[in-house]
Amino acid sequence: MTISRMVFGAALACTAASVQALPVVLSAAGANAAAIQGTVDAFRLSLGPLNANVAGSFGSGRREINWDGVPNNFAAPNNLPGNFFNANSPRGVELSTPGSGLQVSANAGVAPVEFGNIDANYPDLFVPFSAQRLFTALGSSITDVRFFIPGSASAALTNGFGVVFSDVDLPSITGIEFFDLADQSLGQFFAPSISGNETLSFLGVRFNEGSVVARARITSGNQVLAQGNTATDLVVMDDFIYGEPVLPRVVPEPSTGLLLLLAMAAAVNVRRSRRSIS
Repeated sequence: MTISRMVFGAALACTAASVQALPVVLSAAGANAAAIQGTVDAFRLSLGPLNANVAGSFGSGRREINWDGVPNNFAAPNNLPGNFFNANSPRGVELSTPGSGLQVSANAGVAPVEFGNIDANYPDLFVPFSAQRLFTALGSSITDVRFFIPGSASAALTNGFGVVFSDVDLPSITGIEFFDLADQSLGQFFAPSISGNETLSFLGVRFNEGSVVARARITSGNQVLAQGNTATDLVVMDDFIYGEPVLPRVVPEPSTGLLLLLAMAAAVNVRRSRRSIS
């Protein structure tokens, strides 16, 4: 009888451990950087101190990407390599898109800023949160972010991820969907919209149960940047803020003692079943 209670208690403990905590969502929108600064800083604080851009995992804290340190030869009108922030500047993310490429906007004096190289009207639509560069996918509104131990090919997990967007005009379009190591969705969340041009929106999601996110899929508006296209809803990105990438936790195999305990409990149940039948 004692053995059966112990097994039942262990089962209850496992069930309780599998219940996921609700994600914590921080979001804001406004006409300028000051309008969202407090929310961005609160998200940063929730993740921990900023870590250096070096290889290896610190185990906790956060990393950030603001695009401003990208060399000119990897910025507009040139494309950004998807692995730049894992190989060149190790921050533990690799980027991809089903579109034609990825691009960081140019610095003044090198090429037209804020994607004016694509359409001359775009600097009137977009504004950076941290001057002066922005980021976008080309040929698609989708950007996939996968997490790695910085500077390595080892897949990793993060406990939270946030993005600053520019010019989110329509609700329930621009946002982030999160996926676990098995590529199962952990939920989709939307950035707040605000009317007007050169506005900023922030969306950050932190998972209380720990580092569970292997991939984040960003949707930026419902239009793609292209010559002559100024239709609603064109959206680009600025700062990425995310929890330090860490290795997935390895669930230990049951010990020999636990396996023996389970076998004994099963034998007890079989004997009781036989007695009830007789």
